[in-house]
Amino acid sequence: MRFLIPLGIFIVMVVFLGIGLKLDPREVPSPLIGKPVPTFRLPQLHAPEQTFAPEDMKGKVWLLNVWASWCVSCRAEHAVLNQFAKSGQVEIVGLNYKDEPADAQRWLSQLGNPYKLSVMDVQGMAGLDLGVYGVPETFVIDKKGLVRHKLTGPVDPQNLQAEIIPLLQTLNGEPG
Repeated sequence: MRFLIPLGIFIVMVVFLGIGLKLDPREVPSPLIGKPVPTFRLPQLHAPEQTFAPEDMKGKVWLLNVWASWCVSCRAEHAVLNQFAKSGQVEIVGLNYKDEPADAQRWLSQLGNPYKLSVMDVQGMAGLDLGVYGVPETFVIDKKGLVRHKLTGPVDPQNLQAEIIPLLQTLNGEPG
Protein backbone atom coordinates (compact mmCIF):
# COMPACT_ATOMS: atom_id res chain seq x y z
CA MET A 1 0.00 0.00 0.00
CA ARG A 2 2.80 2.44 0.85
CA PHE A 3 4.26 1.88 -2.64
CA LEU A 4 1.08 3.13 -4.35
CA ILE A 5 1.58 6.79 -3.37
CA PRO A 6 5.09 7.07 -4.89
CA LEU A 7 3.92 5.11 -7.93
CA GLY A 8 0.95 7.47 -8.35
CA ILE A 9 3.22 10.53 -8.08
CA PHE A 10 5.61 8.98 -10.61
CA ILE A 11 2.76 8.34 -13.08
CA VAL A 12 1.49 11.93 -12.74
CA MET A 13 5.01 13.28 -13.34
CA VAL A 14 5.42 11.08 -16.45
CA VAL A 15 2.08 12.36 -17.83
CA PHE A 16 3.08 16.00 -17.28
CA LEU A 17 6.50 15.38 -18.82
CA GLY A 18 4.87 13.74 -21.84
CA ILE A 19 2.52 16.69 -22.29
CA GLY A 20 5.38 19.16 -21.91
CA LEU A 21 7.49 17.41 -24.54
CA LYS A 22 4.69 17.77 -27.09
CA LEU A 23 4.37 21.55 -26.62
CA ASP A 24 5.90 23.83 -29.25
CA PRO A 25 7.79 26.74 -27.63
CA ARG A 26 7.06 28.84 -30.75
CA GLU A 27 3.37 28.68 -29.88
CA VAL A 28 3.75 30.45 -26.55
CA PRO A 29 1.17 33.23 -26.74
CA SER A 30 2.49 36.75 -26.32
CA PRO A 31 0.90 38.86 -23.60
CA LEU A 32 1.28 41.78 -26.03
CA ILE A 33 -1.39 40.52 -28.46
CA GLY A 34 -4.10 43.17 -28.66
CA LYS A 35 -1.99 45.68 -26.72
CA PRO A 36 0.06 48.65 -27.95
CA VAL A 37 3.57 47.85 -29.11
CA PRO A 38 5.89 48.90 -26.25
CA THR A 39 7.26 52.40 -26.54
CA PHE A 40 10.87 52.89 -27.51
CA ARG A 41 12.89 55.45 -29.44
CA LEU A 42 16.13 54.07 -30.83
CA PRO A 43 18.83 55.27 -33.23
CA GLN A 44 18.64 54.04 -36.79
CA LEU A 45 21.34 51.61 -37.87
CA HIS A 46 22.29 53.42 -41.08
CA ALA A 47 21.66 56.93 -39.72
CA PRO A 48 22.36 56.95 -35.95
CA GLU A 49 21.61 60.67 -35.73
CA GLN A 50 18.00 59.82 -36.65
CA THR A 51 15.69 57.88 -34.38
CA PHE A 52 12.63 55.72 -34.82
CA ALA A 53 9.70 55.02 -32.51
CA PRO A 54 6.68 52.77 -33.15
CA GLU A 55 4.40 55.82 -33.13
CA ASP A 56 6.15 56.90 -36.35
CA MET A 57 4.21 54.09 -38.08
CA LYS A 58 0.73 54.98 -36.73
CA GLY A 59 -1.85 54.65 -39.47
CA LYS A 60 0.11 51.85 -41.19
CA VAL A 61 0.11 48.09 -40.87
CA TRP A 62 3.74 47.00 -40.49
CA LEU A 63 6.07 44.25 -39.39
CA LEU A 64 8.70 44.55 -36.68
CA ASN A 65 11.38 41.92 -37.20
CA VAL A 66 13.85 41.34 -34.37
CA TRP A 67 17.18 40.12 -35.83
CA ALA A 68 20.93 39.98 -35.28
CA SER A 69 23.96 39.31 -37.45
CA TRP A 70 25.10 36.56 -35.04
CA CYS A 71 21.77 34.72 -35.35
CA VAL A 72 21.83 31.58 -37.51
CA SER A 73 18.02 31.42 -37.78
CA CYS A 74 17.95 35.07 -38.89
CA ARG A 75 20.16 34.12 -41.81
CA ALA A 76 17.71 31.33 -42.67
CA GLU A 77 14.73 33.72 -42.78
CA HIS A 78 16.56 36.60 -44.46
CA ALA A 79 16.03 35.44 -48.07
CA VAL A 80 12.30 35.08 -47.35
CA LEU A 81 12.15 38.61 -45.92
CA ASN A 82 14.09 40.03 -48.88
CA GLN A 83 11.68 38.42 -51.33
CA PHE A 84 8.62 39.46 -49.33
CA ALA A 85 9.85 43.07 -49.04
CA LYS A 86 10.02 43.26 -52.86
CA SER A 87 6.28 42.55 -53.02
CA GLY A 88 5.60 45.91 -51.35
CA GLN A 89 2.74 44.44 -49.30
CA VAL A 90 4.00 45.89 -46.03
CA GLU A 91 6.84 47.92 -44.60
CA ILE A 92 9.25 45.93 -42.46
CA VAL A 93 11.16 47.62 -39.66
CA GLY A 94 14.15 45.77 -38.24
CA LEU A 95 15.12 45.81 -34.59
CA ASN A 96 18.78 44.82 -34.51
CA TYR A 97 19.09 43.05 -31.16
CA LYS A 98 22.23 42.98 -28.99
CA ASP A 99 24.52 43.34 -31.98
CA GLU A 100 27.51 45.38 -33.03
CA PRO A 101 26.32 48.07 -35.49
CA ALA A 102 29.26 47.49 -37.86
CA ASP A 103 28.50 43.74 -37.96
CA ALA A 104 24.82 44.44 -38.62
CA GLN A 105 25.57 46.90 -41.42
CA ARG A 106 28.03 44.50 -43.04
CA TRP A 107 25.50 41.65 -42.79
CA LEU A 108 22.78 43.70 -44.52
CA SER A 109 25.14 44.89 -47.25
CA GLN A 110 26.16 41.27 -47.96
CA LEU A 111 22.74 39.60 -47.71
CA GLY A 112 20.40 42.40 -48.80
CA ASN A 113 18.25 44.76 -46.80
CA PRO A 114 14.51 44.02 -46.59
CA TYR A 115 13.91 46.76 -44.03
CA LYS A 116 12.46 50.22 -44.46
CA LEU A 117 14.93 50.93 -41.66
CA SER A 118 16.57 49.12 -38.77
CA VAL A 119 17.08 50.44 -35.28
CA MET A 120 19.87 49.50 -32.89
CA ASP A 121 18.89 47.82 -29.62
CA VAL A 122 22.46 47.27 -28.49
CA GLN A 123 21.58 46.77 -24.81
CA GLY A 124 18.46 44.70 -25.58
CA MET A 125 16.09 46.86 -23.54
CA ALA A 126 13.46 47.27 -26.30
CA GLY A 127 13.67 43.52 -26.92
CA LEU A 128 13.08 42.93 -23.23
CA ASP A 129 10.00 45.18 -23.32
CA LEU A 130 8.74 43.22 -26.35
CA GLY A 131 9.17 39.95 -24.47
CA VAL A 132 11.71 38.62 -26.95
CA TYR A 133 12.67 35.04 -26.11
CA GLY A 134 15.33 34.89 -28.79
CA VAL A 135 15.90 36.04 -32.31
CA PRO A 136 14.35 36.06 -34.78
CA GLU A 137 10.89 37.17 -33.75
CA THR A 138 8.40 39.04 -35.90
CA PHE A 139 5.46 41.16 -34.80
CA VAL A 140 2.51 42.21 -36.97
CA ILE A 141 1.35 45.66 -35.85
CA ASP A 142 -1.91 47.25 -36.96
CA LYS A 143 -2.76 50.83 -37.92
CA LYS A 144 -3.55 51.74 -34.30
CA GLY A 145 -0.16 50.48 -33.11
CA LEU A 146 -1.53 47.28 -31.55
CA VAL A 147 0.38 44.02 -31.70
CA ARG A 148 -1.84 41.61 -33.62
CA HIS A 149 0.50 38.62 -34.04
CA LYS A 150 3.88 37.40 -32.83
CA LEU A 151 5.91 34.80 -34.66
CA THR A 152 8.70 33.27 -32.61
CA GLY A 153 11.35 31.79 -34.86
CA PRO A 154 12.13 32.40 -38.51
CA VAL A 155 9.66 33.62 -41.10
CA ASP A 156 9.44 30.90 -43.73
CA PRO A 157 7.31 30.53 -46.87
CA GLN A 158 4.74 28.42 -45.00
CA ASN A 159 4.06 30.74 -42.05
CA LEU A 160 4.26 33.75 -44.36
CA GLN A 161 1.48 32.35 -46.58
CA ALA A 162 -0.60 30.76 -43.83
CA GLU A 163 -0.36 33.34 -41.04
CA ILE A 164 1.23 36.66 -41.93
CA ILE A 165 -0.12 37.54 -45.39
CA PRO A 166 -3.78 36.70 -44.57
CA LEU A 167 -3.56 38.78 -41.40
CA LEU A 168 -1.99 41.70 -43.29
CA GLN A 169 -4.79 41.54 -45.86
CA THR A 170 -7.42 41.53 -43.12
CA LEU A 171 -5.79 44.45 -41.30
CA ASN A 172 -5.56 46.43 -44.53
CA GLY A 173 -9.22 45.69 -45.35
CA GLU A 174 -8.37 43.67 -48.45
CA PRO A 175 -10.50 40.74 -49.56
CA GLY A 176 -8.93 37.43 -48.55
